[in-house]
Amino acid sequence: MQFRNLDEIDTRILQLLSENGRLSNAELGRMVNLTRAAVRERIHQLMEDGIIDRFTIVVNPLKAGKTLSMYFDIEVDWVKLQHVVEQLRLAEEITNVYQMSGKPHLHVHALLDDPEHAEQCLRMLQAIDGITCVTSEVLIARHKERGGLLI
Repeated sequence: MQFRNLDEIDTRILQLLSENGRLSNAELGRMVNLTRAAVRERIHQLMEDGIIDRFTIVVNPLKAGKTLSMYFDIEVDWVKLQHVVEQLRLAEEITNVYQMSGKPHLHVHALLDDPEHAEQCLRMLQAIDGITCVTSEVLIARHKERGGLLI
């Protein structure tokens, strides 16, 4: 993996795009004192270098009807780890799957509609071959949440 040092202008472009990904190249150019073409080239290079992974939107799960945010610690058989991961990746309500250090286990996040949906999700997890134990917690309050690196 190759790393690239960011100059002041690239850093500022990333900060501005992190705050508002819909800024045009012309608007960015005015903010960083570059031409629209120069900004476009810098963004293109940041994407080529893998520094900008993708452009996306952030949907508020509560306003989209996902009233429950649950976290699961899932213990698995080592030999069936990849199978379990693939099954979890297919489940629409699962948003994140992380393999953790220590014993073979995964930390998983899901966005769910209601308690009935949570029960269905738990049954789905228990039915996956290779899962040996599932513990769950419901998120009570979000005090800080960030997706990605602050520049």
